[in-house]
Amino acid sequence: MALVESLQKAIDYMEEHLLEQISIEDISQHANVSPYHFQRTFMIMTDLSVGDYLRRRRLTLAARELTSTESKIIDIAYKYGYETPEAFSKAFRKQHGMSPSEARKGAGKLQSYNRITIKVTLKGAEPMNYQIIERDGFQVIGVKRECSCGDSKSQEIPELWNEVNANGTVEKLVPHINGEIKGVLGMTDNYNPEKDSIDYWIAVEHAGEVPSGLSSYEFPPSKWIVFEVRGSAPTAMVSAWKQIYSEWIPSNGYEIAELPSIEAYIDSDVYHPNALNEIWLAVK
Repeated sequence: MALVESLQKAIDYMEEHLLEQISIEDISQHANVSPYHFQRTFMIMTDLSVGDYLRRRRLTLAARELTSTESKIIDIAYKYGYETPEAFSKAFRKQHGMSPSEARKGAGKLQSYNRITIKVTLKGAEPMNYQIIERDGFQVIGVKRECSCGDSKSQEIPELWNEVNANGTVEKLVPHINGEIKGVLGMTDNYNPEKDSIDYWIAVEHAGEVPSGLSSYEFPPSKWIVFEVRGSAPTAMVSAWKQIYSEWIPSNGYEIAELPSIEAYIDSDVYHPNALNEIWLAVK
């Protein structure tokens, strides 16, 4: 349960300092993990980036203040971290569907995002099939792109997959598969707190020289938990990650290693309702 408890401590810290300019480094310290792993864990457990959560909570409180006090809109904008009324109005309209002045007049319904409380159920109703593997170092090769962790994340990564499938990159990668992990791999690395972004890789395991036009990533010797993921990949992967973080990790004695995790798309038809793929999670 240590992961859940530390995550909740970090959320409590965010709530206590909503009116301050806090960084992902400050927040992750309260969870005793790196900024990269805190952001990843938070997103898997909540479907939000840290930046999205802070923004939604601040705009929720700002809306409450607009409708319950006589404070000036410009003062509320500054209070909740916006340098100009225009920036505040734009963000407010994006979340609530109306301007701050319209909200004050009661022109429509507001969207409220409540404080998150992490709860974990350790019933284990759905069994998880996994194996533990000790591996020497290995290399993956492929392409990577900086992708946002914010609201556009759900579009950017699928768009990258569509692009590499359409332009022949995947066909170029497949002949180079000669390692223990089969299939085409998706993995995240290099969280940038200033940009709220990560590097997303589409790659394959390959022992040998790096072909022209491709990048490489070297994994050190590590212990891996390899989870079986059965079902249509777009939904099954998301469900598996949530089960790993909400059930498996809290009920086992492992800590997540400071390495990228891997989604291995090994089935010939990853969209089949009974497709069999894998998640590789490095632990210590």
